[in-house]
Amino acid sequence: MSGKNFKKAQELVDSQKLYSAQEAIDLILKTAYAKFDETVELHVRLGVDGRQADQQVRGVVVLPAGTGKKKKVLVIAKGDKADEATKAGADVVGAEEVIAKINGGWLDFDVCITTPDMMGLIGRVAKILGPKGLMPNPKSGTVTMDITKAINDVKAGKVEYRLEKNNIVHCPIGKVSFGAEKLMQNYQTLIDALTKAKPAAAKGTYFKGISLATTMGPGIKVLPQSN
Repeated sequence: MSGKNFKKAQELVDSQKLYSAQEAIDLILKTAYAKFDETVELHVRLGVDGRQADQQVRGVVVLPAGTGKKKKVLVIAKGDKADEATKAGADVVGAEEVIAKINGGWLDFDVCITTPDMMGLIGRVAKILGPKGLMPNPKSGTVTMDITKAINDVKAGKVEYRLEKNNIVHCPIGKVSFGAEKLMQNYQTLIDALTKAKPAAAKGTYFKGISLATTMGPGIKVLPQSN
């Protein structure tokens, strides 16, 4: 059944056409056919060489309409900072006992936040957290003394973007249920963040290709000049 639905959705999309961002988002909503609330994903191919240290693209941005997903936050902290994390709404707070659980295979969280003084402790499970994309990092705002802000940002819809294989950035911009206006706000916020993150060493065309897709739907190419 899903094959038939995908084919119907695909027929609505002109694979040779580059749509404006607004047209693409309107079309995304028409091609969403799954029985669950699909995630809308943005895929951007950048004109950089990810093998070069001075051409990395990585950062965080808070999407104005949120992500549509409730994120479970783990905070590794002690003393006052642990109390602050609990008051700010962290789902799990701890130190050595949590590290022991992670070593035992527990990974029931979406984001790990910690204070700088705990990084030595975190190092014990770096080989577990790293491959899962859960390792705290100062660049993503997850190694900080401002625990409250870090938690609030995650709960409000903070997403991390970073250059992956083939110089592509993949990032969710919300759910189909958001509607066109909210998806457009999130789309533009992320595109603006990527524009600001352009490495000084990058030459030539920066946005090589942009496409939008739902979890189950076909990709829709977006006109880079429309951003």
